[in-house]
Amino acid sequence: MRFKPAVAMLALAVFATGAQATDLSFTGNFNHDNDVQAFTFTVSSTSSVTLRSWSYAGGVNANGDTIARGGFDPILGLFDSTGIKLYEQDDAGCGAVAGDAVTGRCFDVKYTTDLAAGTYTVTVQQYANFSAGAHLSDGFDYDGVANQNFRNGFVDVAGDKRDARWAFDILNVDSAVVVPPADVPEPASLALLGIGALGLLRRKRS
Repeated sequence: MRFKPAVAMLALAVFATGAQATDLSFTGNFNHDNDVQAFTFTVSSTSSVTLRSWSYAGGVNANGDTIARGGFDPILGLFDSTGIKLYEQDDAGCGAVAGDAVTGRCFDVKYTTDLAAGTYTVTVQQYANFSAGAHLSDGFDYDGVANQNFRNGFVDVAGDKRDARWAFDILNVDSAVVVPPADVPEPASLALLGIGALGLLRRKRS
């Protein structure tokens, strides 16, 4: 399994080094509605890490940039260095993220968790392209499918037209970097490189 060619543009792909924790912001575009964008990040000691999207409802990201509303409805997946899926989220909910000014829906993702020192992978996909199993090498539900299920391109669950933009923050980590699609290894190599995914949560909307 390879990730699809997801990134048409990376407006910001910050690469931090050293032991001092920092907040990093990334933006880009999908080429296809079944694309998957991956990032790897590291923490040098147990840290409270936040993973957060901005592009569905818009807002101001950690870099201080204003992100326009209108991006697709995201899912995030968190994976450890062995490829085990630790967590998956579809919607943080209105108590955690803002509602879109047009649809009123709170479909951005936001997840905060304590992570031990190590390297992790986080992925961003459009709903309903969930991870297909308990490991990153299992792929995603819409691998190889041109248009996802009930949608034609970028449309949310209620049928509202969206676009291909994503904006994503990775907060309180030592380093983080976009994984270019061509550099994502085949499944047999994932464990060796410490790129990883175990699903504790999948919630589909009615």
